[in-house]
Amino acid sequence: MPTTSGDDAVPDGRRRLRLLQLASLVSTCDRFAIAPLLVPIALSFGAPLATAAGAAGGYFLAYGLMQIVWGVLSDRIGRVRAMRVALVGAVLGGVASVLAPSLALLIAARVVTGACTAALIPAALVYVGDTWPTAVRQRPLSDLLAATALGTAVATAGAGLLADLAGWRVVFAVSAVACAVLFVALRALPEPGTGAPAGREGAGLRGAVVRPLAAVLGSGWALVVLLLAFVEGAVVLGVLTYLAPALQAGGSSAGLAGLAAGGYGVGAVVFSRVVRRLVGRWSPAGLAATGGTFLVVAWVFPLVTVHPATILAAGLCLGGAWAFLHSTLQAWVTEVVPQARATAVALFATLLFLGSSAGTALGAPLADAGSFPTLFLAALLVALPLSVGAVLARRRYSAAG
Repeated sequence: MPTTSGDDAVPDGRRRLRLLQLASLVSTCDRFAIAPLLVPIALSFGAPLATAAGAAGGYFLAYGLMQIVWGVLSDRIGRVRAMRVALVGAVLGGVASVLAPSLALLIAARVVTGACTAALIPAALVYVGDTWPTAVRQRPLSDLLAATALGTAVATAGAGLLADLAGWRVVFAVSAVACAVLFVALRALPEPGTGAPAGREGAGLRGAVVRPLAAVLGSGWALVVLLLAFVEGAVVLGVLTYLAPALQAGGSSAGLAGLAAGGYGVGAVVFSRVVRRLVGRWSPAGLAATGGTFLVVAWVFPLVTVHPATILAAGLCLGGAWAFLHSTLQAWVTEVVPQARATAVALFATLLFLGSSAGTALGAPLADAGSFPTLFLAALLVALPLSVGAVLARRRYSAAG
């Protein structure tokens, strides 16, 4: 996985970033593997697609709700220790997913797994915020996004192919093993040298939770970023879940559908490299505008027709939107309330994945009825104001600063 030229600003920065990227990769693989598995899971249990989608929606909901919990815990016990504790639960949830005898128990197992893997990426983001200087911070953040994008591509394409060859349960087994390997690997990652966890200084509940939460919720700009994150989660991650099922509804295999939908990961990897070079040259508003354009164009393709080529094109554009727009929002949230950075990042991730869960849940009836054009049209109509609002807000924030 790539590293940045800003690593020399941090002692042993390259090795630290590689481990953080590995955590992001494992978390993303687990999260995005579900999309091409929804149809096989529904067929396996003889359930409607809308019911099987609960395995994705429940995961996203738990992932979102646990962000603030893990954020507070990482403040008290340390970023790395929190990740390792969470990985124990993720392994157990993964094993339970493999052995689940019913759809209800599978959904419960995925909820547990989502609640635990929720710790990994936010802790990695806060670790970067604690460690890398503001001037170069978006570069390691874009590298974390590259790792998540790679994980998305591997999970979406690989999970579909593996499900075709060996069954959907094997996919969850591979993910559980990856979490166990990461648990061991993170022993080599030191706790951040700055932004030490508050719990080590004896802060009580008020200092650990109430004050930083009040600081974030009392900031108008923080609320703007959180709202944008929620809508982005719904229109990108939520609807993205249905790219593969849209193809499968037309007769494509899980492997082909996963490969086509995996264009999202490829696009995010490629364009995150572009973003890395443009940081400092383009304004944040300019980066957001580019990402917004990608997002709007993305949902035009499947409206024309649902075909492997158009799904691939939509995925590539969504990857561009993630690289440009999401990385801008992500960097923004690390600076908007610096005295409560961990809480701000945790709330950002919470709203992002609550939005993802909402998008998945709202799209489930349309997907179950085969009304994918309506679903993609709704995504386009939401993408337009999201893109314009993000650009205008980021431009005004920069001017006010």
